Amino acid sequence: MLRVMSANLNGIRSAANKGFLDYLARSAADIVCVQELKAQEQDMSADMKNPHGMHGIWHCADKRGYSGVAIYSRRAPDAVQIGLGLPEFDAEGRFLRADFGDLSVISLYLPSGSSSDERQNVKYAFLDAFFPLLEDLRETGRKVLVCGDWNIAHQNIDLKNWKGNLKNSGFLPEERAWLSRVLESGWVDVWRSLYPDVPGYTWWSNRGQAYAKDVGWRIDYHMATPELARTAQAASIYKDEKFSDHAPLLVDYSCSI
Repeated sequence: MLRVMSANLNGIRSAANKGFLDYLARSAADIVCVQELKAQEQDMSADMKNPHGMHGIWHCADKRGYSGVAIYSRRAPDAVQIGLGLPEFDAEGRFLRADFGDLSVISLYLPSGSSSDERQNVKYAFLDAFFPLLEDLRETGRKVLVCGDWNIAHQNIDLKNWKGNLKNSGFLPEERAWLSRVLESGWVDVWRSLYPDVPGYTWWSNRGQAYAKDVGWRIDYHMATPELARTAQAASIYKDEKFSDHAPLLVDYSCSI
């Protein structure tokens, strides 16, 4: 069995102080994809770089305290790709790939457009650039898993207050249509394939009592190529502890690395 976790930490130092690294050890995850490190390499402790002896790789943003992704694994990857090869996005630390045999695992942090029209345009530019790269990944013939914060809720079931968010970033028609294209091209949304009728929220606004009332969004995904998706056995969202405004998403696959 292969257990893979995806978790947006909203700052690795903050999440570590809230017990995330201890949870990571207890989770028995073989591969852990994290997003929003919000730290430079020199800001991270040895435990943050290689928690509990796991192999760590990371892609930090140029800007301090911003973005950044990492992958931790119980064995070292055979090959690593840091960044998309697109300087404007790689400066923000949004893509990291690790290969294990015939499996490629990617930690992705797709831009949010909620702060301004300018950032929404950056998000659209990322979507335009990323789609052909997803096509290329799918056509490699490898098992590929893209884990992370996609910052898009796809269907009404994927957020509690969908009627009130039809004009908000993260649930805009153009974003949802783009995600439909991704799925129609052959990628599989693993949570939704396992649990067609379970909302599966992974993020809650800090406003009001969204977390307490479970007024959430499902914006963190495991997107897999079909062969890999068919091996998914079970998925869970860990809410016993709160490390961030996101909750860790774990999936068990009947394969190994």
